[in-house]
Amino acid sequence: MGRLTARQPVLRIRDGVCSQRPDTLAAEEPLEIRVGGRPLSVTMRTPGNDFDLSAGFLVSEGVVHSAGDVAAMRYCAGATADGGNTYNVVDVALAPDVSPPDASLERNFYTTSSCGLCGKASLDAVRTTAAWSVAEDRLTIAPETLVALPERLRAAQKVFDKTGGLHAAGLFTASGELLCLREDVGRHNAVDKVVGHALTANLLPLRGTILMVSGRASFELVQKAVMAGIPMLAAVSAPSSLAVDLAVESGLTLVGFLRGNSMNVYSGAERLHLPLVN
Repeated sequence: MGRLTARQPVLRIRDGVCSQRPDTLAAEEPLEIRVGGRPLSVTMRTPGNDFDLSAGFLVSEGVVHSAGDVAAMRYCAGATADGGNTYNVVDVALAPDVSPPDASLERNFYTTSSCGLCGKASLDAVRTTAAWSVAEDRLTIAPETLVALPERLRAAQKVFDKTGGLHAAGLFTASGELLCLREDVGRHNAVDKVVGHALTANLLPLRGTILMVSGRASFELVQKAVMAGIPMLAAVSAPSSLAVDLAVESGLTLVGFLRGNSMNVYSGAERLHLPLVN
């Protein structure tokens, strides 16, 4: 659905002068993801690309690995008391030979727009087994290409231009070509939408690509990159300590504070064409 933005009145104060005017806000609504009719998770997201979001979430959880693993996806009618369709409930039907999600994956609480891990029973449950090894990926990229990615990501953020309130995730080639961009109020949702798009296009694993995100690099984003077979994650802000630990453990290249002509490389520096460090 296309409910990407909403209009609300706002009192604007500039240099002591007040004015009443409408403002464009990023939409945020709950999405319930079901598998085979059974509720699995609820996430707060920006409506749009909901099938990609659902598919990407299942990739991140290790449930599906290719387009053939998903038989169908649909919005559920009857989500309201009068039988209407809110377009806020997606039911995913898995292929007959695909095992349903383990009960331990079910969220005990809804997933907020800032946290994709809320309700996880334990940290061990997050460390899902990846279907592909990113450590073996032969991706290399020139630093001058990498530093250009934040601006290319920002230039493609159409809804952010209107609202100033969305995260973005973009998938790039080693030459800096933008393959896919998604925006959402949740950084983890934006990544899931990119990964879900790749799943439905049967592009997994995403070897030789760079995932560029507009915010910080958390553990969950590193996990999602690894689960999709993406060998490099770059962020304009800081990574967490656990994100770095998982990147090192997985063989993923993790770059933070990618701003202007500078960056911090926390793991996998061998994938960048860098001068020798004194």
